[in-house]
Amino acid sequence: MNRPTNLVRVAAITALCASPVALRAQSVLSLDGQTSTVAEVGASIDIAVTAPSGLLTALMIDTGPGPTNLFGVTIPLSLSPALVIDVLGVIPAGGTLNMDLQIPFVEALHAQRAYFAAVSLDATTPSGFLISNGADVTLVVRPQLAGNPLTTFPFFEHITTVNRQESVHLAIDPRFSYIEGKTADVYVVASKTATEWATNTALVDARGAPQAVTFPVGATSIQQNTFQIDAGLLLGPDEAAGSNDTRTAIGYDVVIDFGQDGVFTEGVDLLDGYDEEQAGFYVARNMTLGGRNTAPTAGPHAVTQATYTGGSFLGQKVYYPSNVASLGDLPLVVVSHGNGHSYLWYDHISFHLASHGYIVMSHQNNTVPGSHTAALTTLQNTDFFLGNLATISGGILANHVDSHNMTWLGHSRGADGVVRAYDQLFNNTFTPANYTIDDIKLVSSMAPVDFGGWSGGSPILGGTGNGSHPHNANFHLWVAQADDDVHGCADAPPVYWYTLHERATAKRQSIALYGVGHGDLHDGGGSSVASGPSLIGRATTHEIMRGYVLALVNYHIRGDQGARDFLWRQYESFRPAGAPTSNGVSVNLMFQDDAASGKYIIDDFQDQSFVSPQLATSGASVTVNALSFVEGRADDVNGSFSNLISDPFNGFTHDEFDGVGHERSDSFACVLSFDGNADYDVTYDLTNANGTPNFREFAYLSFRAAQGSRHPLTSAVLEDLTFSVALEDSAGNRSWINIGAYGGGIEEPYQRGNSSPPCGVGNGWNSEYETIRIRLTDFLNNGSSLNLSAVRKVIFGFGPSYGSSLGRIGLDEIELTTK
Repeated sequence: MNRPTNLVRVAAITALCASPVALRAQSVLSLDGQTSTVAEVGASIDIAVTAPSGLLTALMIDTGPGPTNLFGVTIPLSLSPALVIDVLGVIPAGGTLNMDLQIPFVEALHAQRAYFAAVSLDATTPSGFLISNGADVTLVVRPQLAGNPLTTFPFFEHITTVNRQESVHLAIDPRFSYIEGKTADVYVVASKTATEWATNTALVDARGAPQAVTFPVGATSIQQNTFQIDAGLLLGPDEAAGSNDTRTAIGYDVVIDFGQDGVFTEGVDLLDGYDEEQAGFYVARNMTLGGRNTAPTAGPHAVTQATYTGGSFLGQKVYYPSNVASLGDLPLVVVSHGNGHSYLWYDHISFHLASHGYIVMSHQNNTVPGSHTAALTTLQNTDFFLGNLATISGGILANHVDSHNMTWLGHSRGADGVVRAYDQLFNNTFTPANYTIDDIKLVSSMAPVDFGGWSGGSPILGGTGNGSHPHNANFHLWVAQADDDVHGCADAPPVYWYTLHERATAKRQSIALYGVGHGDLHDGGGSSVASGPSLIGRATTHEIMRGYVLALVNYHIRGDQGARDFLWRQYESFRPAGAPTSNGVSVNLMFQDDAASGKYIIDDFQDQSFVSPQLATSGASVTVNALSFVEGRADDVNGSFSNLISDPFNGFTHDEFDGVGHERSDSFACVLSFDGNADYDVTYDLTNANGTPNFREFAYLSFRAAQGSRHPLTSAVLEDLTFSVALEDSAGNRSWINIGAYGGGIEEPYQRGNSSPPCGVGNGWNSEYETIRIRLTDFLNNGSSLNLSAVRKVIFGFGPSYGSSLGRIGLDEIELTTK
């Protein structure tokens, strides 16, 4: 918005007041189609002025409504010293002039009201002016309030989900100056959508009564404005047997009621949860309860199972809630076993999911020829099941299977098989009778082989149409780092794990479990098929699996927003209730949203059309001040995990390329070192990037990082590695956050050696990525002058001043995400 000089203001006001004839409003002004509206700071409002065409028109903005009558002219503003006049332009032939007015993102503007009027030059009137009606907008801020205190900057994390019986705090930074010195009632209420809040503003506290808080005068830190609002007493979903409550979590909104009148008043009170899709925060159920190898006693549903066959390789076992007849349509999960396994070995998954409202069908799999025949049996068994619901288990499932929301979950050759099955649907080389590709909402692979490869894919590209490519499916990968069958050594691309993950083009995620073997992923007994230190065994593995498989399908199939945090927050600080924390349990998580989510890619290293690493995917310029920086394929090229200078991506098996056009994925990244003798950094300057992003429009800075396996700088200190990230705006204001502030770092590689199979010299297996996400508003806490709307640099700092003194890391997928 242009701000005129005082001289212009005086001239305009003088001209307006010069006529002795009172003006009747002959033009119409609206804000978002109304004369009185509410708008969030940082948003834009539509200004519309309807008047005779051809008139030059300006907008007047003031802090008071008037009316002011000067020399017979009535103006619906106070004409205060703060008056701003902004020329809009000429009324077009249609008679209505529109423009978007951007409201500055200043938290201190909460509860302020701005008043508007339009003035048009009109020589046909005695005064020469037309004055519109008055209009006003109330400015509001909708901050996130709920979360957890931290011991170091940013001193608080605003989160989406907590586990039941965990405490919840409220915190608000002093930059929200509206709160200073005020006493208010804090309400924690059952979540409402924005539409529901607009129609029902009554406040009923879920704790029984509101909590009075006073925000201190002169506070300079978010710590001074932090209050516990629940000691772990808020209810999650009903976990009692027979409750029929299968939600991941119960949503709550938080209201700071400054009026202390028990009513949410827009433009006065503050609300965390004013959203159509997401609550202020969620309290999750115990995700590991129920669904053990017998019918659950602690899950919400009792489970019935039935085993039957439809012919050759059509043996099936189905699990479903015993009261399925009263539950409507339930999503279907199809389980495909691996070679030498049995479809009867997945009770730990199947009972668990069925006890939480899913129908699970585990089928006999033709794995001996390979994963290509496993794919065919997955396709055929899914079709057979859906086509025979009238007879399976006495027909009780007829009209109770939601065939449009299906998950394919496979193990080993079956894990590759479910991907190859999806590839066949994608390439139209198999046509089922009872479902389509759009009905497969999630593909999940446990310890998969990769026999199909990328090159076996689309016939259009010369492939067989029977490759291992998840394409646009939401894809999830389970990695067992101690796997002694599908072992992941760099000398055997068909048993790489991550190439499947790297091919996926929609939402993709993974979970890597240290100390877990191939046999731990099923419940058929026998050996864990494991090699390596700190083996955790089958029972502990299943405790982890139950919580994560439930979160996974609840998020992708049911859209449970309370489940999303489980898929990316670090295990050290947040995990399903009941998940083990014993010695040897280490879990790494990756999560990446798809392009349709509205994310902005700063650098994913994929554009290799240039040689210089000084240009990012986004067009940002990159300044590298780090040791041994290399950008290239995330491919361990020497066939072992032995550390060699000639193999900068040692331990990375996310890409495999033989140099003559055969590749298994297309995964690029960078690696770098820091040796403890100095500080180092990598800086992205977004000044000239493509579509320079406004960081205010995003929620998180997201990236993934991994410690380089068997590198001397990794082996020197085997522990979580930390470093810091800074944002810098166009004025040079900078704010740093250490990734360790949130309770974890980048896990050291699993210290597996050469016992079985041999994979070079030393200890350390795959270089394991973890996704780190930092909420962008965290950079603003405690007096930071950073302007998120004008961020121009993202800086990664390594070395003694920024976290771990020394290390070797890979870095990839640097993005801004919307949630």
